Amino acid sequence: MSMPSNDSLSTTFAALADPTRRAILARLALGETSVAELSQPFAMSAPAVTKHLKVLQHAGLVRQGRQAQWRPCQLQAAPLREAADWVAQYRQHWEERLDRLEDYLAVLQASPTTLLASTKKGTS
Repeated sequence: MSMPSNDSLSTTFAALADPTRRAILARLALGETSVAELSQPFAMSAPAVTKHLKVLQHAGLVRQGRQAQWRPCQLQAAPLREAADWVAQYRQHWEERLDRLEDYLAVLQASPTTLLASTKKGTS
């Protein structure tokens, strides 16, 4: 089953793939701020930060307002919830697999001679 390339979840994950954009979102989680303030911790120009912001805006993760000449940026967390919900579907699967691995390792540690004997049978 193929997914359309323009679905919102794919757009969100594509936006989150870049470490600079994740850092921008982390900063915006503290509260709204300007592009100039967002660009301070990065070794890049304000126009480069603006390009990252456009990707985040396209994904619905950031909204940029307008107050006179100040253009505050705000985090929009709804797409992050959608991504977290999608990932959560797989959490139970991996937890169950890790539980089975833990059980298997406990059996191996309890009877190391069983493992040694089965290994010798396979090599003879």
